[in-house]
Amino acid sequence: MSTQQLYLNGKTSRLKHWVRVISLAGSAQLIVQATSFACGILVIRMLSTQEYALYTIANAVLGTMAVLNDGGVTTGAMSEGAKSWPDKGRLGSVLNTSLLLRKKFAIASLIVVLPILFYMLRSHDASWMLCCLISLSLIPAFLATISGSLLEIVPKLSQEIAPLQKLQVQNNVGRLALLCVCLFAMPWAFIAILVSGIPQIWMNFKLRLLASRHADFSTKADKQIKASILKIVYRIMPASIYYCLSGQITIWLSSVYGSTSVVAQLGALGRIAMLFNLFSVLFGALIMPRFARLPLQRDMLLRRFFQVVLLLFVLCVVIMVGAWAFSVQILWVLGPQYANLNDEVILSVLASCIGLIAGSAFNLYSNRGWTINPALLITLSLCTIGLGVLLIDISTIRGMINLQLFIVSSEAIMHGGYCVFRIKKIGS
Repeated sequence: MSTQQLYLNGKTSRLKHWVRVISLAGSAQLIVQATSFACGILVIRMLSTQEYALYTIANAVLGTMAVLNDGGVTTGAMSEGAKSWPDKGRLGSVLNTSLLLRKKFAIASLIVVLPILFYMLRSHDASWMLCCLISLSLIPAFLATISGSLLEIVPKLSQEIAPLQKLQVQNNVGRLALLCVCLFAMPWAFIAILVSGIPQIWMNFKLRLLASRHADFSTKADKQIKASILKIVYRIMPASIYYCLSGQITIWLSSVYGSTSVVAQLGALGRIAMLFNLFSVLFGALIMPRFARLPLQRDMLLRRFFQVVLLLFVLCVVIMVGAWAFSVQILWVLGPQYANLNDEVILSVLASCIGLIAGSAFNLYSNRGWTINPALLITLSLCTIGLGVLLIDISTIRGMINLQLFIVSSEAIMHGGYCVFRIKKIGS
């Protein structure tokens, strides 16, 4: 067999492998995102505008708590786990060390965020009793985030995608079933939040059993691993704090300056963006670990990076065409109270597309242990937000989405540029 034939056979084999992996992972992830989307639509349609606005605020705060609770620990654990693979004992030590750190961060995030939640809920006429109920309903979902993302590292590194996605499917189906039963009887925001967290606790138990195949949880936390993870945390934490604010900046600002209906509209349009989780999760499970394991070779890394960006760009073009063609149908799904948001839904999808590219670039370089100088990152980001607020009228739903577009566009340029910069520095 000639060299050319061997080369072509190798290319064909790799192509078949990727088609098989993506089709298997994609089909399961499609079910996961479909059920998750159904959960979101059910909540939108079952809750009143007032209740859904409170639900949107609580979800934004939960996202902030999750980011503060992580603070870069998961990124550090992925980096250390990739180095430790396939040492079962050391991988277990990486996970135990990371879990210990996240428990400490969880206490701090609760202390910081809960008073802010109370203030925002009270700003939209929630009673003190309702504020307490919503805050308490967040606890199961928040506790589940402490270990969930860390335990997923092991099956991602071992590329045991099928068992992981089976658990994700079961988790989402369980959540949808609970929401159907509970919201028809009790259509309140705190019930929707509470129900969402319960299946995740069960999933974490199953994830631990799955991870135990490759990680020995009897090993103790390691000071050296802790120092390595904290080194990444100290560099990523400022960016994480910024992201927990900027990622929900439109919700934060609308909660303070906008009406309850604007908050509800933003939350409803945000449910459309949930469909992008399909691509984000596939990216995190299939692309990111492979990129993190690539050898430190400039040409190879640069080529792979641009291949990923090109793939994402083509995907986003297809999504935008679909959003433009079916905007009326998309709004019909959300419900009659959101039927007048034709232009806004297209702009919201565009912002999500750009955000997908920006987040992917950030994940690619951060999971190799590279980080932008926090002072520079935060300064540039705050200047971008400040400039956007000055230039854009944020009193309307259109203005809020335009602000989001402005922010994610700057992030895409910044993170993509930094990733290329770090790759080009290799060997120089």
